[in-house]
Amino acid sequence: MKNIIDILRERCLLDDVTSPDVNKRTESSITVYAGFDPSAESLQVGNLVTVKVLAHFIECGHKVVALVGGATGMIGDPSGKSSERALLDEATVEINQKGIEENLVRILGRSGASDSVKIVNNREWLDKFTFIEFLRDVGRNFRMGTMLGKESVRARLDSDTGMSFTEFSYQLLQAYDFLRLFEDQNCIMQIGGSDQWGNITAGIDLVRRLKSEEVYGVTMPLVCDSSGQKFGKSEGNAVYLDSAKTSFYDFYQFFLRTDDADAVRFLKIFTFMSIEDIAEFEKKVQDDPGRRETQKRLAEEVTRLVHGDEGLEKAQKATAVMYGQAMDGLNASDLLSVFSDVDSVEMAKDDVECKLVIDVVAASGMLKSKGEARRLITNGGLYLNNIRVESVESMVESSNIIDGQILVLRSGKKNYHMVRVV
Repeated sequence: MKNIIDILRERCLLDDVTSPDVNKRTESSITVYAGFDPSAESLQVGNLVTVKVLAHFIECGHKVVALVGGATGMIGDPSGKSSERALLDEATVEINQKGIEENLVRILGRSGASDSVKIVNNREWLDKFTFIEFLRDVGRNFRMGTMLGKESVRARLDSDTGMSFTEFSYQLLQAYDFLRLFEDQNCIMQIGGSDQWGNITAGIDLVRRLKSEEVYGVTMPLVCDSSGQKFGKSEGNAVYLDSAKTSFYDFYQFFLRTDDADAVRFLKIFTFMSIEDIAEFEKKVQDDPGRRETQKRLAEEVTRLVHGDEGLEKAQKATAVMYGQAMDGLNASDLLSVFSDVDSVEMAKDDVECKLVIDVVAASGMLKSKGEARRLITNGGLYLNNIRVESVESMVESSNIIDGQILVLRSGKKNYHMVRVV
């Protein structure tokens, strides 16, 4: 089996290592950890990179610890941020923490890795400190010059917003996490995005100072598309790993819409497909990009990994609906995602149920008049929930109103109009 560092490099998942000894050290089994701060109820696609790297470590025979930062989440990591995060209250952090733990167990379980992962919460040790104790026992081991020299700190100090003492102290907390996991789990490596370099090296310095032992860090590149747009909550384009926040359809569509320039790289980063199989899809992008076979395979693989076969089936069925196929098996929530960009109108139930279709169409504003609706039906061009309306006498039955909430009208092939029944 290849060394984990070689695997990360060929899959575009390696940014840097803290020591040239990392490659040799990973030739035998070690314990590695990654941290996830509960800043939202769910991880998002950017975090999936770290989850995938954990799975690759496990596949190579290493032990893995996933740290959910119940304590650090109360502060928020300033790394890569241009302004201070909004502080979350304890109840919100606890809810977010449970959501992220669910994400980790579900996704690592689907990659066959959940039994090899230990999940810990840094509140277990950080809550035991008083402020004075932390300054005495931990803070005294850090030097201001080194802390101020971190790139993430310098960038903020030079900005108009500056940096609060709370944010400045974050690197101490993450460094102590590394020390505790070294002591408790014999963890000798931390992984994280490239913006975590300063926090990771702070932990390495702390372990070296207090334990006279060498530990290591590996960073992954922050994933951006070909235009340089980063996946992340603060960038306003978050794609969450929880279907309650990003539907199966929207998740699938996100990857299906991947640009040709990004498709092959994303196959390497987000899937477990072999490099040899990916090379075949690279050829397809070059030879026949119009068929978008690479994007379809990417969307299938990642949706199956995150949401399972059931989630993938729903996503594909919802996608087919946009091309006129039946809506069987989809609920109102699914359809709201599918038709989120479609013109819609609210209508009272009494104005829809048991009414002539031509009356509902005219009242919804989809067509200008009942006469226009009548002519469209006569010409075979009006559809109700993607089923052709056969007669001008056809009525909207209660069974046509999906979950008692949604009615989908269509004229022609792609002119959709959604009625929200209230």
